Order: sequence, then structure tokens, then C-alpha cells
Amino acid sequence: MVGKKIRLERIFDRNSGRTVIVPMDHGVTVGPIAGLENMKEAVGRVVKGGANAILMHKGIVHAGHRESGRDVGLIVHLSGGTVISPDPNAKELVCGVEEALKLGADAVSVHINLGAETESEMLGQLGYVSGCCMEWQVPLLAMMYTRGEKITNEYDVENVKHAARVGAELGADIVKVVYTGSVESFSKVVDGCPVPVVIAGGEKMGSEKEIFEMVDGALRAGAKGLSIGRNVFQHEQPGKMIGALSKMVHDGMSVDEALEELKK
Repeated sequence: MVGKKIRLERIFDRNSGRTVIVPMDHGVTVGPIAGLENMKEAVGRVVKGGANAILMHKGIVHAGHRESGRDVGLIVHLSGGTVISPDPNAKELVCGVEEALKLGADAVSVHINLGAETESEMLGQLGYVSGCCMEWQVPLLAMMYTRGEKITNEYDVENVKHAARVGAELGADIVKVVYTGSVESFSKVVDGCPVPVVIAGGEKMGSEKEIFEMVDGALRAGAKGLSIGRNVFQHEQPGKMIGALSKMVHDGMSVDEALEELKK
């Protein structure tokens, strides 16, 4: 497992043991949304702000995730689907582990929607990719969500802790899930998952305070970091936003201190 360990050190800060990941894979799902029109500029802003890793699809790696003056981890996303699909919850593999390695990836990721009509196919993809990752010693981030007709609340702690556990059970090294809304409830998610858990950011929130309170609660519950996209790259000052979030994750900065950090 030495290969995975070495590569994980390019994703997680060695001192804090935590990570700040900025997913920028939205172009496949919803197109060139605000903040991602010019990928090279978008990547540069968040990398300079202090992100530990950038997550993107294979065709965007050329945007230059390492041309910003500082090194940053590269996570290549292997699955995709669009909002205009007959089944937006369905995800298909669009890249392989070996291809990602040829692009210089430090890790790979897949998106799984438990409860979707194509759940069985996506679980098969997760199992297949985790096997390839074991062979090549590449860390795997599993984005685990619960979405489908049976899911009445994807933020319900029972749903989220189940999703996190499925990711770990099938070989993920890092699991990404939604935040359940409180330290107490999210602690149950973390306690039930034997691999590091990071939180998703989701839709653009109404205020920085909301974002910071979510991150603070997740960290106090035991999360090992965050994977937040739109609430970073769609912020009016993405570099400052990721800088404040990084100080919360790695330095223990409080919500109020993070708000003051944005004003500097």
C-alpha cells in the first residue's frame, strides 16, 4: 500500500492530516457555469488561494492545474452524466485509472447515486475502479449520494451514513458525502465510516457564514476536510474564500475569524 500512501500525501496536508479539495468537474453535468468559463483562470485562482487538490475531468487537465506557481494534487474524475439525460442520476465511466495516471493524476474519483434506477451499474463501476486502484496503488475518492424515487431526504443521517459506509466497503480511500446539518448527526456518519470523510458543498449558499458554519460543524464531527466547488469558484473572491476555508481546515480558524479573513 506504499503507492497509495505516497499519493495520498499529495492530497492531504501532512501536518493537519486534512484536505481542501476543489471539484471543477461541473462542465460535463451542467455545462460552463459561472466561475468555470475560463478553466485556466478558475484553477489558478483557487490554487493560489491554498487548495490541496483540484478535481477535474480528463480533457480539462491541460487547463494547467500546476501552472499557478505552487504544486497541487490532481484528482481525475472517472464518471459522468448530464442534467439533460433521460436519467440525470445515472453516471457512466468516461475514463480509466491507467488513462488518469498517464495524465499525471495523484488520485481518481467516481460518482455513485444510491437509490437511482442504475444503482447496480454504478456499484459495479465502483467495485471495478477500486480493483484497478488497488492494482495501480492509486487513491480513490468516492462521491456517495442518495438520490432516487425512494429517497425523500438525501440529507437524512441514515441515508448519508449508509452511503459513506458503502463507499468504504467497496474500496474507497476517501468518501465524499453531504453534511447532515449538525455535529451530532454527522458524527454518526464519520463514526460509521472507516476511511476519511470529506463534505460536499452542494448548491451555491446564501452567505459565507452558512458555508463556514457547515465546515466548522463537519470538522468538529470528525470530517477530514472538504470538497467544495460552487461555493468557492462562484464566490466574488475565490482565492480569498479558499484561503479562509483552508485556515479553518488546517489551522482551526473559527467561523468569525474566517469571516474576518475574507475582509483582508
